[in-house]
Amino acid sequence: MSKLFYVIGASGAGKDTLMNYARVKINGQVPVVFAHRYITREPGNSNENHVYLSPQEFKLRARTGCFALHWESHDKYYGIGTEIDGWLDKGFNVVVNGSRQYLPSAQQLYPEVTVILIEASPEVISGRLAGRGREGADEIAKRIKRSDEINCDLADCIHLQNDGSVEEAGDELVNIITQSKLEL
Repeated sequence: MSKLFYVIGASGAGKDTLMNYARVKINGQVPVVFAHRYITREPGNSNENHVYLSPQEFKLRARTGCFALHWESHDKYYGIGTEIDGWLDKGFNVVVNGSRQYLPSAQQLYPEVTVILIEASPEVISGRLAGRGREGADEIAKRIKRSDEINCDLADCIHLQNDGSVEEAGDELVNIITQSKLEL
């Protein structure tokens, strides 16, 4: 039976890095699909697998049912396309990069979803965000404070600590999302 994995965590926790690591490591060896997000943020120096949409195009797609999941955060719109439903129907495990605040809605739409919370210490997150260069010190401090508040409500999920090497946490993520090997 296929599974939907909803990966969440604070900015700077390493979600994209770990998902990219897992994608490369799995490389089609088992039926796992990593969904891209549709975002109203132009591609830049990010390692996130996303498709840019203008806010107007995003709203049109949302109104016409093109998204299985969608939300707004940090003045941007994020969506996961309805293609995930087809992949699940075909027996693939599907991995999506979700939103902690949107999680209750995602759980309502997909009651069997497996939630994976990527965590890192505030010091590690602060260093990663500073290295990314998109936020100033005040914005980084706000994100860390917000992260602590949101993470308090996330008890029923798989916790994956990402303070060490990419390989260590990445291999753990691979094990989680390939735990039920499916035959196509």
